[in-house]
This record gives sequence, structure tokens and C-alpha cells, in this order.
Amino acid sequence: MAPSTRRALFSASLFLAACGITGSLLGGRVAAQSATDESTLRDSMKSFTDVYSIVEANYADKLDSDHIDKAIYDGAIPGMLHVLDPHSNFYDPKAFAAMREQQHGRYYGVGMTIQPQNTKVVVVAPMEGAPAYKAGIRPGDVILFVDGKKIENMDTTAVANLLKGPRGTHVTVVMAREGAPKPLTFDLVRDEIPRLTVDLAFMVKPTIGYIRIQDFQSETTAKEVQDAIDKFGPKLQGLVIDLRGNPGGLLNEAVDISDKFLQKGQIVVSQRGRAFPDQVYRAPSGSDLKFPIVVIVNRNTASAAEILSGALQDHDRGLIVGETTFGKGLVQTVFPISENTGLALTTYHYYTPSGRLIQRNYEGVSLYDYYYVRNDAAPANDTNKEVEHTDSGRVVYGGGGITPDEKIPELKSDHFQDMTLIHYSFSGFATHYMSDRKVDKDVVIDDAILEQFKAYLHQQKVDFTDKEFAENLDWTKAMIKKEIFTVQFGITVGNQVIVEWDPQVQKALTFMPEALALENHTLPSQQKGMQTASAAKVPGQDTTHP
Repeated sequence: MAPSTRRALFSASLFLAACGITGSLLGGRVAAQSATDESTLRDSMKSFTDVYSIVEANYADKLDSDHIDKAIYDGAIPGMLHVLDPHSNFYDPKAFAAMREQQHGRYYGVGMTIQPQNTKVVVVAPMEGAPAYKAGIRPGDVILFVDGKKIENMDTTAVANLLKGPRGTHVTVVMAREGAPKPLTFDLVRDEIPRLTVDLAFMVKPTIGYIRIQDFQSETTAKEVQDAIDKFGPKLQGLVIDLRGNPGGLLNEAVDISDKFLQKGQIVVSQRGRAFPDQVYRAPSGSDLKFPIVVIVNRNTASAAEILSGALQDHDRGLIVGETTFGKGLVQTVFPISENTGLALTTYHYYTPSGRLIQRNYEGVSLYDYYYVRNDAAPANDTNKEVEHTDSGRVVYGGGGITPDEKIPELKSDHFQDMTLIHYSFSGFATHYMSDRKVDKDVVIDDAILEQFKAYLHQQKVDFTDKEFAENLDWTKAMIKKEIFTVQFGITVGNQVIVEWDPQVQKALTFMPEALALENHTLPSQQKGMQTASAAKVPGQDTTHP
């Protein structure tokens, strides 16, 4: 037998063994498998290896180890799992290591976000306090060499891997910077880099705090939320929690965050599966915090973020505003397998405290359509939806995600916005504008700066009309200020500029009185907006954090 065939057999056996591990780890149910089932399994295994042997012997190109890895890790195993549901998944060694790093909430490196821009790898921003920040690396710097290795034609993952390494070790990075007469060399000492999932927490109004949670994929998320609340202190009289684009993550983190706002013993979520006992998660400690809460969600709010949203909504503890969420009501258990791989298998359905299963239908839907195509134009039909009620009696529906109490339309981009973002116009202009000056936080984006920005767009060959520019004036000013502040003060301050401008955030703030009425149990039982029914993978900017 050829070595590649043996490798294919091993990889296929790895997956089939995982199915047995699922049972043996949690109750040994696979041991009860009948002889007929075992015979069917052997037949299926033989069919797979027969197909692979024919491919290996007759395929037009020679199959090397990379072809084999892709055929097994990217083809056969994911194909098997996606027949079951859209969320069961297989992690090859690289993906499994990245997942574990993400869950730990830290890694060792230099601490900067990098991004491909045309043929270059560009620094989006160094992280405050990280080695790259302390060394003076700035947004817009272009990476040329890492430890003497030219990074031309390398992707950002490969560059990030060169920059990561053991704590205390050195890495030399050569950068090109606009306005600098020659490349700049930085000797960086790698350190522990925290991966913060709460990337923004500030007082958006004198007595109202704002917290943005990017995801729940780190074991530190609940602590980060608590740290933010502690930082706000006694002046906090209202809270906005921004879960837009949050793809979810660890269930325990969603439970622990819910515990900070619910009463002790209240149900956060329950889960039911065929092979394992039902589980009910309750707020273990509870909280005496009484301020009103507004939670902003959108169509890309999913999984654990929906668990938090559903718990606060069902217990009338928070007012949910925005768009109907993604609708992921399945729980995956990750089973480690040999060779540093992992199987994320759907083992439970989860239900909100009122009993809602919010999973969106995926039968007969392609994987692409499930994740990226949403028919929001179709009228909602509540007739066949499961009806439940919140603690105060408000109507809520199962299936199709969490319906907001108050709808806030999504922000839709136009041609001008798309073109300027595709060309990285704002970050490029900020790098150019700040190459020979500094600004204060009271800077005003005036006509002079806008004219310079127009000239920069023409230089970039970005086509636009005066009408398009005028229609996007407020957005353009906010984006310019954000990128200028990112260069001068850091990415956190830059992102805060956009939040303070964001029309959805500003609209959410207007619902704070309704959230207070909900908290005081004075909101009408049939709240407007509840009469109609409503990562998951989420497409995003290709950025890497070395």
C-alpha cells in the first residue's frame, strides 16, 4: 500500500474513531452499537478507501501530502459533517491550535493588527501597551522584512507566524513609513499579548456606559465585562451592550455574563440532546445591579451572543434593539482527537429561559445561502411559529433568531462608501496627513482637511461625484477623524470616535427610558415590536494579530 493511501486510511479512521470517542467520553453509548451498524460502518469505510485509491492511481496530477491533507481535512471530513448541520466542523492541526490560542485569550508576539493591502502587508494599528506600540510602530507602516526574511508575496498568517514566538525572544522588523527617507528597523522583544474580546468600554453619555463585545471565544470575556463595569463605577446609571457582528463562542462565558445582570437562580439557557442528559444553566450568584440595559444586535449576532440576548429579553432585564439575530440554536462540543485535531460536533439544541428554540431552518439550504443570504424582504409569518412569553407576559417567538423589542434599520453602504473602503482611502489618507504633524483631541475636520482628502481620492483614482461626497459628509468626517485619532492616540480612541457618531448607537440611546420602564416592570405587556416574528460565520475584514 502506498504511503499516501495509508495516510488517507489513517485520516479517515481518525474521523470515524471520533464518532466513537463522542460516545465513550460521555456515557459509552457507542459500545451498544449493533452488529448491523458495525457492518455498515465497515462497508462505508471500504467504499471511502476504494474511492481514494482510484483517485490516487488515476488522477491527472500526482497527489502529494498537501493534496492529501486538503482532500481529507478540507473535503471528506467537512463534507460528512455538513450533511448533518451547518455548524458541526472539523479542525485540522493549524485550525485547532488557533482555536485553543483564541480561547485562552492571549498569545506571545509583538501586538499589532496587520492587513493585506494590494501586494503589501500593512500595520492597521499596534495594540496599546504592546511591544510594537512601545517601539513606535504606527498605523500605515508597511512590513518589508521580518528577521531578514523578505515578506513579499506572503499572506498575513505567514507574516504573523514569523512575528509570534516565545516570550522574551527578539524579532527584527523592517518597515517602510511615508515621510521617512529610508526604511525603519525595530528590534522587538516578544511578550504576552492579551486578546481582548471587550474592545471598547467607555461612558458614551455622562451616566451611560457602552460595552462592545466582539465575541465570546475567549475564556476571559466575562471578566472583561466585569472589569468594564467596575471601571464605570457608581456613576453608571444605564448600560448599552453592543453585540452587533458577535458570532458567539463559549457557552460558559455567556452564562457568566448573564449572571452579572440576572437574579440568582434565574435560568440563563437550557440544552437538550439525544445522547446526553438535559442541562439547565442558572445564574449562580446573581446581581443587585438595577440600571436599565439596552442591547444592540444585528443579523450577524449569533450563538452565545443570542443566549445572552435571549436571557435578558425573556427575564425582561434588557431591551433588545436592532435587527433580528442570526438564529443559531445549536451547541457544539469540541472533542480533541489525535494529531492535534478536533471535532466540533452538535450535541445539543439550546433553549432560552422562556423555552424558545431560536435555530433558523437549514433543511434544503446550501451552506453559502445559510450563512450569507437572508430574505429579509419576505413578510414575517407568525402563524406557525412557537409562541412563548417573557416573565412579564410579553410575546416572543421561537425559530429564526431573537426578534428585537425595537427595530433599528441596518446601516447600508453606497457606492462612495464601498469604493473608499475597498481602496483603504481613510487609513491611507491619515497616514499621509499625519506624516508631518500631530493633532489634539479637539481637532475639527474642516473644509481644508476635506479638500485634502478629495485630492487624495483623485490621486488614488477613486471615482466619486460632488453629490456622493455631500451625501456622505458626516460619515466621511467621522471616518477621517477615526483614522487620524488611531494614528495619534491609538486604535481604542479611534474606534470610540465611530461609536460616538454611529446612528444605530445614537438611536439605541433614545430607548433608555423604555429599558428603564422594563426594569421597573411598567412596560406594557405587549411591547411594540414583539407582535411580529423575526459566527455563525460572519464575513469581515481580513486582519491578523501577531
